[in-house]
Amino acid sequence: MAAAAAAVPESWQTAGPRKRRSAARQPRRREAAPRDPEAEFEADSGVVLRRISDAEKDLLISDFWSSALETINKCLTTHLEQLKAPVRTLSDTFGNLHLDSSPDESDVAPDSIPGGTLDTGTCLWKCVCYGIGNFATCIIARNQLTFLLLLLEKCQIPRSHCWVYDPLFSQLEIDVLNTLGVTVLSENEEGKRSICGEATIFYMLHCGTALYNNLLWSNWSVDALSKMVIIGNSFKGLEERLLARILQKNYPYIAKENEKSEYGLSLLKQKDSSPLFK
Repeated sequence: MAAAAAAVPESWQTAGPRKRRSAARQPRRREAAPRDPEAEFEADSGVVLRRISDAEKDLLISDFWSSALETINKCLTTHLEQLKAPVRTLSDTFGNLHLDSSPDESDVAPDSIPGGTLDTGTCLWKCVCYGIGNFATCIIARNQLTFLLLLLEKCQIPRSHCWVYDPLFSQLEIDVLNTLGVTVLSENEEGKRSICGEATIFYMLHCGTALYNNLLWSNWSVDALSKMVIIGNSFKGLEERLLARILQKNYPYIAKENEKSEYGLSLLKQKDSSPLFK
């Protein structure tokens, strides 16, 4: 019995140091200050906004921006002129919206300055952007957003007249976009947005083929198509990558558009050398 009684306190003595070590660690856990979600957002959003600002500076001094701005200036200036003239058929509409991806120097107005703005006159453009991607973490998506912001500035489109949506947006990215002044759509329109008679630029880089098809379906009239411009992938390229029967069955409006126009409605085609199109 004596041996057993001696064994009990001995066992408690060996467990004692473990308890003391655990107690020693406890104050260190309490030393960590609780994280402030608001302060964390401000820090993260500030980093994203700075990266967007840096991307804007890099884009402004690039050859791609100068070339793209000339292309956009030519397209929208011609488009504004055509809005004043009656368009009678869909074929006329598709023909008017054709644009080469690299305008000839002779086609560029002598007073067209990349640093200037497009004179839109009394025409008030709106802009809708789909599928821009996770710009907080992806440099390509960030370059695409930067291009969009500069496009709005050069075309004198208020940021409040620009609607943006991507199902992949994080809450941080939504907050950043709100800070930048654009309107983030709360629901997925799946491209089924009617322009309702208002001149609209759709900024849709590398969107799914169904999205382009839905957009055409929603605006399949002479009046609507004559008032919209799509900055996105070449419809002719989409046709070349798909079997004819698949295009006709799943994307009939892209097929119809390609039948009416050799080049399609898209304004900018893919350029492998550009950070926007990689």
